Amino acid sequence: MFVPVPAPAEMTQWDASALEWGVPADVLMENAAREALSALRTVLAAKKRTLYGSRVLLLMGSGNNGGDAACLARHLLDEGAVPLVVHARALSRMRGSAGRFARLARRLGVSFQPLSVSGDLTRVCAAFPPDIVVDGLLGTGFHGQLRPRELNVVRAINGLRSSALIFSLDIPSGLDGGNGRPRPEAVRAHATVTFQAAKPGLIVPDAREYTGELLVRPIGMPRKVMEQAPASFVMWQESEEGRHIPPACPRHKGEAGRVLVLGGSAAMTGAPRLTALGALRAGAGLLVVAAPEGAALPIRTGLPEAVVHALPAGSDGGEWHAGQMVVLQGELAACRAHGALVVGPGMGRGNGAEKCVRALLEEPDRPPLVLDADALFALAQEPELFALLSSRDVLTPHPGEAAVLLGLTAGEVQADRFAAHARLRELAPSCWVLKGEGTLSGAAGTPLCLSPWSVPQLAVGGSGDVLAGVIAALLASGQDAVRAAALGVEIHARAGLFLAERWPDRGNGPREIADAVSLARAAMDIPRPGEEELRCAAYSLKG
Repeated sequence: MFVPVPAPAEMTQWDASALEWGVPADVLMENAAREALSALRTVLAAKKRTLYGSRVLLLMGSGNNGGDAACLARHLLDEGAVPLVVHARALSRMRGSAGRFARLARRLGVSFQPLSVSGDLTRVCAAFPPDIVVDGLLGTGFHGQLRPRELNVVRAINGLRSSALIFSLDIPSGLDGGNGRPRPEAVRAHATVTFQAAKPGLIVPDAREYTGELLVRPIGMPRKVMEQAPASFVMWQESEEGRHIPPACPRHKGEAGRVLVLGGSAAMTGAPRLTALGALRAGAGLLVVAAPEGAALPIRTGLPEAVVHALPAGSDGGEWHAGQMVVLQGELAACRAHGALVVGPGMGRGNGAEKCVRALLEEPDRPPLVLDADALFALAQEPELFALLSSRDVLTPHPGEAAVLLGLTAGEVQADRFAAHARLRELAPSCWVLKGEGTLSGAAGTPLCLSPWSVPQLAVGGSGDVLAGVIAALLASGQDAVRAAALGVEIHARAGLFLAERWPDRGNGPREIADAVSLARAAMDIPRPGEEELRCAAYSLKG
């Protein structure tokens, strides 16, 4: 299922809207504290540890995050732990739910101590060496840079990592909730519990060194609130309670979808084969590859599963040209009902590819396209072609290809992938997949889907060709472009995770990725087209 990933400002809006609907702030804070307690128990159980008798140092900031820490301290006391709350603001100045829960915890016997002006925890830890440190200093609303006192606290917490379990509430203090960057440093937690939904800065792969294991726990936010202010981001995740809905199995190969791959050249015959193999493993019922004459025989020999059409060269000797659309009319017609095209793998450059891409885009009533690899370079040469793309199409650039399309360097794309994807969405109404660690996919006007995975087994030549085939198979099955891209990225990533068990130090090739696609797909509860599955749920992301 897809789960919402609200930006920090959107989470703040959800909180405010819940209050307007009549959900008491005390209820949300109490729910957060109880979920934090449950998550902490889960983390400790995995380490064969318990709360009873543990010394727990809780850092309490001045906001709601600090209130969660104070409320949690009360529950820890009831569990038989020994909590000590170090608070950044005088308790007499704490307002709202945070103030009420802090004063309640103190009356019930929880020890409180003010944070020093410099943020030095040395004397506190000397007198109270903690087994567990709960980081409730700063929440997801933090922005800018850590002030000196906060920076000292963050450094002190990190200095305890070898002797204590570091457990962050909502987000590690110092981490930007929007992009996952430290400002300039952040708590390096062993585990983080975040409430109601993860935030983008917690999902990006680079954030994992700060979040540790990420546990997402709902706290009773009304669905109406989330529907009225939809999150700008989503991600695919199975809920921890699990569910399984057997997919509707096609009764005939034609019902499983038809994928046509336009690609290959005399020098590159492997890419279209890998794309076709990815489509096959993702469930396509019929495979067709159309390639220049010089590439058709090796493709046919290496891919007996597909029908291979040899396309005649142009009058100028070019491997690709506009006249090939006449030859492909039958295949295009066959794909219109239950099919999709992949254009670009191994196509080559400077051999007429841009003429073929233009002619295909100008085809009336054409099937949905996945444009990859050399087809993207053809678009970059003729930017007016972007106007011929539609919301049914998917484009899959890696950072280098995105840089060419945007007139940037690959380094600039990687420096701010969110901004790069936003600029790609401005080029065409299609769904854009910016590949790489933490792949981003989405179209203008739709939530951006975040992939949390960093999978070394996918960093191999031909991996992107397989992904293009997977997305095409999902398009051919009836998924719309945004859903097909998001699901395709998730299937592809999980295929790589399967391979990590056999090739933990890498060494796999793209064919192994394709072969693992069917296993990854079977392990996911992929909704049928039109099913509604966006909801909040409890889930975890391991480090």
